[in-house]
Amino acid sequence: MLVSAKEMLIKAKEGHYAVGQFNINNLEWTKAILQTAQEMNSPVILGVSEGAGKYMCGFKTVADMVKAMIDELKITVPVALHLDHGTYEACYKCIDAGFSSIMFDGSHYPIEENVAKTTELVKVCAEKGMSLEAEVGSIGGEEDGVVGMGECADPNECKMIADLGVNMLAAGIGNIHGKYPANWPGLSFETLAAVSEKVGSMPLVLHGGTGIPADMIKKAISLGVSKINVNTECQLAFAAATREYVEAGKDLQGKGFDPRKLLAPGVEAIKATVKEKMELFGSVNKA
Repeated sequence: MLVSAKEMLIKAKEGHYAVGQFNINNLEWTKAILQTAQEMNSPVILGVSEGAGKYMCGFKTVADMVKAMIDELKITVPVALHLDHGTYEACYKCIDAGFSSIMFDGSHYPIEENVAKTTELVKVCAEKGMSLEAEVGSIGGEEDGVVGMGECADPNECKMIADLGVNMLAAGIGNIHGKYPANWPGLSFETLAAVSEKVGSMPLVLHGGTGIPADMIKKAISLGVSKINVNTECQLAFAAATREYVEAGKDLQGKGFDPRKLLAPGVEAIKATVKEKMELFGSVNKA
């Protein structure tokens, strides 16, 4: 059964660790992440972008697959199914589809409109027992075709949105989606500390967790980050393992072309990546 991310993030904030949000792209991805979470006895958040939702035949297909998989694999650790960077319209689609958590990305709206739409979604999510993430200051890099440079959020705007009753807040602190460029200046801990001070006990979210050095991740957690999003890193690991399998000619040996064999090394690579992140984030045995 799916749970809201609210409790797991309150516990993470109090315990000074972070819960990983790992984005899912297909059945293999979902299974690998769920099995690893169970093995590590860690809470987990499955992230679904609008693009991935569309690719997997809609949000309802995704929600039904995840729920059935939790039953079939006998997953007992807390699992939240979360819309990543949702538009206003997608939020309502996920509420109807049976997701347990959503992110409304109103960062591109004028602050007044972001506030109005967030206020409305806070009410709907509270009625449904779902958790809601909001964003202030756009996260850089490419996200479904939109490229941003990694702005730093205004701590006062963060407080304004946090006070509306959302459960978690993504604040831009110079982080970006995808691979980090060579000239990336690093995270702005000054911004993070200022935001943390303004929003108090509100769990903070770090997007673009791929490629941020381990020491920066640990420092971010110490300053109130309780949820860290990982997507690109799992994709890179999966692609590298699949490439190795094909380049070694294993798909031409026996039934090596069978997708269950062809994709197996990639699945193991996802599991290894998720395991490594859960250890770094400190969520192991926190279920």
